[in-house]
Amino acid sequence: MVSVASLWLPILVAAVLVFVVSSIIHTVLPYHRNDFRRFPDEEAARAALKALNLPPGDYHVPRAQSAAEMRTPEFQQKMREGPVAIVTVLPSGQSSMGKALVQWFVYNLVVGVFAAYVASRTLQPGEAYLQVFRVAGTVAFCAYGLALVQSSIWFGRSWSTTFKSIFDALIYGLLTGGAFGWLWPR
Repeated sequence: MVSVASLWLPILVAAVLVFVVSSIIHTVLPYHRNDFRRFPDEEAARAALKALNLPPGDYHVPRAQSAAEMRTPEFQQKMREGPVAIVTVLPSGQSSMGKALVQWFVYNLVVGVFAAYVASRTLQPGEAYLQVFRVAGTVAFCAYGLALVQSSIWFGRSWSTTFKSIFDALIYGLLTGGAFGWLWPR
């Protein structure tokens, strides 16, 4: 059996590869540029949201306080009239890319640790590259991609955005599988 601790190098290499490639995907390649649409009258939307003085968080409108309220004619009317929206309000001011990038890198390490754990429990030292690639890559793909589907199912996120992110997850899974296959203990 292989220990998870002995897999520190493929965990680190996979995290760095995913970090670099995801940066290229999101800064150089154009396919994520339209993931978020612009309000038709952005200034009116900003003024309306600013007037509410919302603290950072997730909001749903209309929002019933109970299942019973959801069945009332008044609530049903609000749903028919719209708008129906889920909005995430971020803190005002310049966003900290540094903090987000550190969190993303730590997440990449966590995915690598889970891939290492599953691979270490199912594979032996000296295992063939392709077998290691399959196990580690599948675990990483699942970690990076499958949970994204819930946002489209439950929160109305655009399916095209979700599918693009699942495609990214496939790339990240392939990179992780490749790193583990290449650096697997002999």
